[in-house]
Amino acid sequence: MTRAPTLQVRAAVAGRVVLAAGGGYAVAGLATALLSLTLPMPRAEAVTTATLLSFAVMVGIVVVVFAARSLGRAAAIIGGLALVLGVALWFVTGSLSIGSSPIGPSP
Repeated sequence: MTRAPTLQVRAAVAGRVVLAAGGGYAVAGLATALLSLTLPMPRAEAVTTATLLSFAVMVGIVVVVFAARSLGRAAAIIGGLALVLGVALWFVTGSLSIGSSPIGPSP
């Protein structure tokens, strides 16, 4: 005889599904943006390559979320990845350059 899953088990699985979908989408999007700007190839090829790689990133995130021992640990891993990719993207786009304007010099 099998027992029905408890509410706590169902909530944990639902949390992992939400984290895998939302966190995977966020990390894959950040990775795509970063790779599109940093791959050493023509822009169209870099964007295409980065977009294709984003599918592997998304699958990897889903695997990590469901392989983690707890939902909190999975959230910490995904949050850390998103933070690292976000900061790297911020550096690449030049948003942290001090003393210069992204528009150009003032008149």
